[in-house]
Amino acid sequence: MFSRVILDGTMIKKSQQKKRTSPCNYKERFFVLDSQELKYSERRPGRKPILKGCIKLCSIKCVDMVFTDLPIPCDYKYPFQVFHSNHFLYIFAPDNDCRLRWVHALKEETKNNNLVEKYHPQFWMAGKWRCCEQSEKLAMGCHVYDPVGYGSKKPLPEIPNSERALHDTVHRMVVAMQNYTPFGDRELALQKDKEYILTDSSHPDWWSVRDERGNNGFVPRTHVAEKSGNDFERFEWYNKKISRGEAEDVLIKEGKEGAFMVRNSRQTGVYTVSVFTKALGPNGEKPPCVKHYQIRRTETEESSFYLAEKYLFRTIPELIHYHQHNAAGLITRLRHPVTQTGSCSQEIAGPSKDEWEVDPGELTFGQELGSGQFGKVLWGLWKEKKVALKIIREECMSDEEFKEEARVMMRLYHSKLVQLYGVCTQHSPMCLVLEFMENGCLSDYLRAKKGCLSQSTMLGMCLDVTEGMAYLETSNFIHRDLAARNCLVSKSNVVKLSDFGMTRYVLDDQYTSSLCSKFPVKWSAPEVIKYCKFSSKSDVWSFGVLMWEVYTEGRLPYENQSNAQVVESLNAGMRLLKPRLVPAAVYLFMEWCWKEKPVDRPSFALLLQELSSLSDC
Repeated sequence: MFSRVILDGTMIKKSQQKKRTSPCNYKERFFVLDSQELKYSERRPGRKPILKGCIKLCSIKCVDMVFTDLPIPCDYKYPFQVFHSNHFLYIFAPDNDCRLRWVHALKEETKNNNLVEKYHPQFWMAGKWRCCEQSEKLAMGCHVYDPVGYGSKKPLPEIPNSERALHDTVHRMVVAMQNYTPFGDRELALQKDKEYILTDSSHPDWWSVRDERGNNGFVPRTHVAEKSGNDFERFEWYNKKISRGEAEDVLIKEGKEGAFMVRNSRQTGVYTVSVFTKALGPNGEKPPCVKHYQIRRTETEESSFYLAEKYLFRTIPELIHYHQHNAAGLITRLRHPVTQTGSCSQEIAGPSKDEWEVDPGELTFGQELGSGQFGKVLWGLWKEKKVALKIIREECMSDEEFKEEARVMMRLYHSKLVQLYGVCTQHSPMCLVLEFMENGCLSDYLRAKKGCLSQSTMLGMCLDVTEGMAYLETSNFIHRDLAARNCLVSKSNVVKLSDFGMTRYVLDDQYTSSLCSKFPVKWSAPEVIKYCKFSSKSDVWSFGVLMWEVYTEGRLPYENQSNAQVVESLNAGMRLLKPRLVPAAVYLFMEWCWKEKPVDRPSFALLLQELSSLSDC
């Protein structure tokens, strides 16, 4: 029978080799949909393509989009699924329009088949469906299957009410940071790098914009950035008429590490960032001191602003926003914007939401559970709930540093992260009120359970940590101190990440420590030891060491070597030896984490996928 080609194109297929122990991988394939079959081939330049798979359309029971709250570990980020003959095929499209075309065409061709009543809108992973927690792969789905319409996508916040009054904003422009395909009539499509008129910015999640043709609609706030140019008088860090000497006086009087302001330079149209630091200056300046950095422009047709050559920005507010999170060549991060009157912004200085503040009278303090560099942890009671209370040693951590750790934890929420319930800043010493983890820190737990942990339990522990780290990775956070001692174990033996004292929010997956603060050498990647450069890939290196800790049941890495000897061994290409209990396949993952070049190490998203495939076996 003659068959007509309906669609063809290059996409990525998730696959696993015939051995069940082999990891999942993602392969580029050329797909062809005709009226009889869905086929995919491997293209070879200058040679005939090799047919790699063929699915009869009559065997297809479900086609729909897949959404996930985890990062996608391949270049194409828009997955959909084809369920056929008791098998699931996951395909990743390069953009949402492409995905919609394929899902629509496949549904149209299979709408008269013997279809499922319900389907799973999320991935099968780690031996269960992420959407409904069912552990049987062929279990009935949890969402009603629509043979015509499209399934769920990763949910965005609810669009503002249609009766909401728009707050018209005059002469403000935004630039699309990425493409956006609308899923409703009230949304507007965005094209990366194009400019739009901002008509309403009062909603925290959705902004209303107008395109060049006069079309209005809502777009996600995270997809656009204001094109502010030199109009930044509304920013509290801008002090228009203040001299170099006056700026130094104000910042020194403020006395907070990273206090900063932007001011006019003597040269018209040029601006300077002045920042206070307690660190020794790069040229031997005695602390404390104020450093001044001129904001420079490239001499290209589309000029960009920069403070350090490598980091270019279209506008000055974008530049300041970046350096508030990353020192990136400066002596310190721009931590606290200061006005000419010498007052720091509360938004930056500390948590201000009343709902996070805990009345110290509601707390009952119990016995000490442990202590560390910055304080001690007690068990306690809060509203009849058993909690952990992290008490800060006043001589070891400033109020600002405490509030910074609290701010980090307020922004993060995941089932594999220790939950923050609140902060107590009206009590001296200040403390964090945290989820209580009955089985204590992972390193102690491993030693206590030596000889009693199964292979599946150890792998499960590694998966818990990977899942938490994948969340941090996709949220643009790096941990910087990942180790078994900084993970906690719940009553049900779930491992969760804790101790965010060194966690940093980053915009380009790299954080260069301005002060090169202390770090644990035996868990640190070569680029951290040599250059103080932290990234999600240096976290991956540390995760490899944590896996080694798990499979040695709590042994210290390089336990008979000094830090200097460890550095020498790493420079010589040596790595931690394979633990007796670790399967060969798992040790390969450790070695993958310890690749010399960061670019050769996997992402946490990919590690999660691959380790999950081992747990499925």
